[in-house]
Amino acid sequence: MTSIKNFLGLLCLVSFMSSCSTSDDKSTGAVGANNLMSASMQQALGQGFAHSPSAMEALSRGVAAITPPGAALQDVYYEFDSTNLAAEAEDILKKNAEWMKANPSARVEVEGHCDDVGSAEYNLALGAKRAQIARDFLVKEGISSDRLVTISYGKEAPACFEPNEECRVKNRRARFIMFTELPTS
Repeated sequence: MTSIKNFLGLLCLVSFMSSCSTSDDKSTGAVGANNLMSASMQQALGQGFAHSPSAMEALSRGVAAITPPGAALQDVYYEFDSTNLAAEAEDILKKNAEWMKANPSARVEVEGHCDDVGSAEYNLALGAKRAQIARDFLVKEGISSDRLVTISYGKEAPACFEPNEECRVKNRRARFIMFTELPTS
């Protein structure tokens, strides 16, 4: 009886996984972009903007969670153990806000990231604060709060894996990922 239940469970899992698969779009580097993005976001990709996979997607593929240089929304960086926005970060956030104003159907997940110094718990909290600070700045720039969600990955989804300061600087950031909410029913 147990082996039948295990077989049925495996069969359900395989069936579910095959129905959720996506294909790579070689022209934009987007993964399943046509299935997951609205028309305005597909148009933005068609205008030369690169698609940034979420940190969760990057983790599932075993790759670094990086934002391509041509992405419509750029990362902002923080100093060590800080949530303060430098002038350069504010300029980038203003550009991100302008892009969001020009693309009113775009919804964005703000990811908070940290370097590998400190405990996982501390870095999850710091990443959450970084994401919230970036989100709050976008709201002050006129972006509706219902278009923004935050998540912290702490030190768990690095852009760079080397244990040195040059690499750690790249990991202290907030990333901005466009998404489309999929129906649950």
